[in-house]
Amino acid sequence: MSTSSYIGRFAPSPSGDLHFGSLIAALGSYLHARSQGGQWLVRIDDLDPPREVAGSADRILATLEQYGLEWDGEVVWQSTRHEAYRETLDWLHRQGKSYYCTCTRQRITQLGGTYDGHCRLAGHGPENAAIRLVQTLPVSRFTDELQGEFIADAALAEEDFIIRRRDGLFAYNLAVVIDDHFQGVNHIVRGADLIAPTVRQLSLYRHLGLPAPGYVHLPLAVNANGDKLSKQNHAPALPGGDPRPLLVQTLLFLGQSLPECWQDLSLPLLLRWAVAHWSLEKVPRFASVSYD
Repeated sequence: MSTSSYIGRFAPSPSGDLHFGSLIAALGSYLHARSQGGQWLVRIDDLDPPREVAGSADRILATLEQYGLEWDGEVVWQSTRHEAYRETLDWLHRQGKSYYCTCTRQRITQLGGTYDGHCRLAGHGPENAAIRLVQTLPVSRFTDELQGEFIADAALAEEDFIIRRRDGLFAYNLAVVIDDHFQGVNHIVRGADLIAPTVRQLSLYRHLGLPAPGYVHLPLAVNANGDKLSKQNHAPALPGGDPRPLLVQTLLFLGQSLPECWQDLSLPLLLRWAVAHWSLEKVPRFASVSYD
């Protein structure tokens, strides 16, 4: 694609404050977009209210500003996009591409964790039921621009996966596809923990007849125990104060070179240098250091 048409994004969920692992994804996606002369959008994926932490969305946006990561356009909130999700679900239903499923997690666990299509022809109604996609266009592999060819487990690729949960909440795989297309996103840079469900998202692009974006899945930061940094693992929030030392640490994690005497550069000049010298080829495929 031409550099002028590049549109990337960062889409955190407000389930806690940004941490070092979040900064890797934010900075990596920002630098890749800016190095292409493209746009960098921010979306708040507030799709799951029970998991949200009060005030974290505002703190996420404030932290991005503190670290100099300025986005283009208005922030999109998934909580304002429910009508678009319902319209897509209605269309899939009319096309015979979805069905109601009343199977419990316990039943699927007893099957070994993979759903067997039990309700596909059962004719259940919407009461106390999830909605699953009729999987007729599975994607079993794709090429990631950093990780190379990813081959999915067959059960993951071919499963009739959930697109609306039993509790009425919209599934991530549905919302992310609809919103990325709505925002014109054609290139996604995010953490490698999301590489496996990408095949489901690519499949949904096929079912909806939409063009799919390109993907880069960045290495994950891990703690001393080898667990990835996450809000669920209580990773510490990014500190206040001068953001430059942690930005430098993030650049090093991503395999990038540093300017001489970076301490003498202002935050805007440091980011401008990082954009000009960004190299995806230098990014390691896997995490090589731990962070606490």
